[in-house]
Amino acid sequence: MPDQSPDALPEKVAGVRIPTSEVAVQTAAFVRRVSSETLFNHVMRTYVFSSLLFDRRGVRYDRELAFVAAALHDLGLVEAYQTPAERFEVDGADAARRFLQSRRMEDERVEVVWDAIALHTSLGIATRKRPEIAMVCVGSGLDFAGNGLEQIPSDTLQEVLAAFPRKGFKQDAVDNILSLCRTKPTSVLMHPFAEVGRRHIPDFPVPTVEDLLLAAPFED
Repeated sequence: MPDQSPDALPEKVAGVRIPTSEVAVQTAAFVRRVSSETLFNHVMRTYVFSSLLFDRRGVRYDRELAFVAAALHDLGLVEAYQTPAERFEVDGADAARRFLQSRRMEDERVEVVWDAIALHTSLGIATRKRPEIAMVCVGSGLDFAGNGLEQIPSDTLQEVLAAFPRKGFKQDAVDNILSLCRTKPTSVLMHPFAEVGRRHIPDFPVPTVEDLLLAAPFED
């Protein structure tokens, strides 16, 4: 009998099956508990959008692994899992690894999730890796910036947004980026988030790539 609790996930969203294995259910419950509703809905949309695109292409992938990686991919934006200086992607990957190891997931599968999370903002790298790694990058990129949205039919899009509403995602994302820039500026060195810091934070201390180059201790 399907779980009728208020926090239960639907069996399918826009035709995409939500995994119901023990680790998938535990992962979703964990992420819902530690994240804001806005962030939780984003990581769920990441999975659904990526599945829609990859299913359309006929790509074969491990659905449980894709779901778990997508669900856990933004733990680095949760204060409890942030370190003083690491990039948020690495903080999230490390937190995901600890969580999955505590659930006794096989090491090889844990490392796929680690790579998927650590690389999810590196489009040119992640999309050259195995599908479960590429999917987190592609799905999150679609939800964040609309990359590939033209491939999603309008009625399908509305189904996804009805299941997992955005609830102010744009402003929430900007706030999260600025929080990282203020509290751990060294983590955004040579990171695209630094552009947001420079726009909004007076005297933002993080040098640009050009600054680093010109400050190198060589004559030319």
